[in-house]
Amino acid sequence: MIDATHDPVLVSWVESANDPATDFPIQNLPFGVFGVAAESARTGVAIGDRILDVAEALGLGLFEGESQRAAEACGDALNHLMALGEPAWTALRQRLSEMLRNDTELGARAAEHASRILKSPRDVLMKLPARIGNYSDFYASIAHASNVGSMMRPDNPLLPNYKWVPIGYHGRASSIVVSGTPVRRPLGQTKADDSADPRFGPSARLDYELEVGLFIGPGNRLGAPIGIAEAGTQLFGLSLLNDWSARDIQAWEYQPLGPFLSKSFATSISPWIVTAHALSPFRAPALERRAGDPRPLPYLSDAKDAAQGALDIGLEVYLQSRAMRDRGLAPQRLSRASFAGMYWTPAQLIAHHASNGCNLIPGDVLGSGTVSGEAKDARGCLLELTWRGSEPVALASGETRRFLEDGDIVTLRGSCERQGYRRIGFGECSGEVVAAVT
Repeated sequence: MIDATHDPVLVSWVESANDPATDFPIQNLPFGVFGVAAESARTGVAIGDRILDVAEALGLGLFEGESQRAAEACGDALNHLMALGEPAWTALRQRLSEMLRNDTELGARAAEHASRILKSPRDVLMKLPARIGNYSDFYASIAHASNVGSMMRPDNPLLPNYKWVPIGYHGRASSIVVSGTPVRRPLGQTKADDSADPRFGPSARLDYELEVGLFIGPGNRLGAPIGIAEAGTQLFGLSLLNDWSARDIQAWEYQPLGPFLSKSFATSISPWIVTAHALSPFRAPALERRAGDPRPLPYLSDAKDAAQGALDIGLEVYLQSRAMRDRGLAPQRLSRASFAGMYWTPAQLIAHHASNGCNLIPGDVLGSGTVSGEAKDARGCLLELTWRGSEPVALASGETRRFLEDGDIVTLRGSCERQGYRRIGFGECSGEVVAAVT
């Protein structure tokens, strides 16, 4: 899938896209949905510090052929574009690249209409990029699963099925919110270790989870599984995802059926979807299994996926308390991990989800589960980072954190870098914790 659109020497007539520090060079071209008013929504493409309005470019006749059909599918949500599949996505990306280059006839035509087709992020409101019908969340980081298991079962951290089956649960799509949306501290039942009875009230152990969201493309019919060799073609793109978690509610409710109200109060996603095509140069081998680990069963085994099914995305978590903002202190990085270290690849997650005939539909989101690494500063949530609250994190303001406090802003960032290619990024996924309603 590496083609001319990934060429590191490409230069855009949108000058900000040529800044080495930008997340959105011409080699990226992620999709999102924005509005110029509360009731309006339209598809945009991030380019430098601007947003290309696809509808405006379409109206000016800047698309043709397959790319025009794909552009016409870009409306107030990306679902119709996602449904078209890889040939249409590729044609649209190639046309957009040509349109935004500074050395093409099409680019010269587009530049003449810059004031019409480019929008400033300051003048628009970013929205959810798709109508999300279904949301499932996995548990695909073995470092995260081992750390959490060690807290609960020191002598047996991983349950017997972990290395055989991608573990996941069905989440709540209705409470997925776009980055920047405040996250209200949830109410729920909790039970202290020294109490005979549970209580109902605000969660005292609110946490974030550093994750990646996988957006599904065409999907499959009910009863028709997706083979592992074809699963990659179902992946439209990826975003940052924060699976906010109330750990005290979770500890009381999760047995015997798993997460419920401890997870369904909010899940934040970044507004920009970086396409699987844009990420082609950052493919990596799947995590090498340790000696003695079982090989994936045949329906999860594919030589191509083993060779390049992982994605080398660097992921970071930042926290800024209210006191830090009052004192002008910058957000503090808490952790950094690599998405390439997941135990299961995106294709394996997709193939497993559909293996029983479950029908995935365009715009469905699959969460990767918390992305953690072996090192302490690679742990992707406070539950791990503070070891269940026993090792508080020190902030630059002199404060400490075991779990999140009201007024804390959590920001996720992600980017890909590899020699011979332009760095591309995901933007940010952020949310401020606000007090519970009691």
